[in-house]
Amino acid sequence: MDDPAQLSEYGKILLIAIVGVLLVCATILLAKTLSPKKPNPIKLSTYECGEEAIGSSWIQINSRFYVIALVFLLFDVELIFVFPWATIFGNKELVAADGRWGWFTMIEMGMFLGILVIGLIYVWKRGDISWIKPAHVQPRVSVGIPSAAYDQLNNKSYIIRDYKEIQPSEAENTEAKVVRSGGLGFRPKFKKSN
Repeated sequence: MDDPAQLSEYGKILLIAIVGVLLVCATILLAKTLSPKKPNPIKLSTYECGEEAIGSSWIQINSRFYVIALVFLLFDVELIFVFPWATIFGNKELVAADGRWGWFTMIEMGMFLGILVIGLIYVWKRGDISWIKPAHVQPRVSVGIPSAAYDQLNNKSYIIRDYKEIQPSEAENTEAKVVRSGGLGFRPKFKKSN
């Protein structure tokens, strides 16, 4: 580096980092200023994989999800090391320089895969990757009512009425009459004190 006006290697890295930060900030700023802002209840609702979220988010999740994800990451990271090994293992110049190179790399990768297989066997024997379905047990409560009474109630057929339908005889028998003109909408009847 004879010319002091030139950037050093660290200067080039710094320049690339500055340009990267500026590009990220510029795209975020453009997205903020150019995007339409018309929120509505549908856009503000929770969206989860194409399904509407039902119930509370405070539910118990089986810890096996976490363990299986970690085992997946373990073997996923293994592939990161296997691909470069495979490209270097077949390098003709290294094999020509020393004939033991091929055996060394083969034993090294065998040890690496062996350790990973031992880890997989350990996790498998522990039962962390076997998916255990919960056994559904119907709750039993000891009460003084005989089970024949429950069977009789369950086997009986019932007439189901529409809840919207109001029978005129039932509307006349009600004590509280609905007042249609302003006010509370109903008039409660109180017992007169003596």
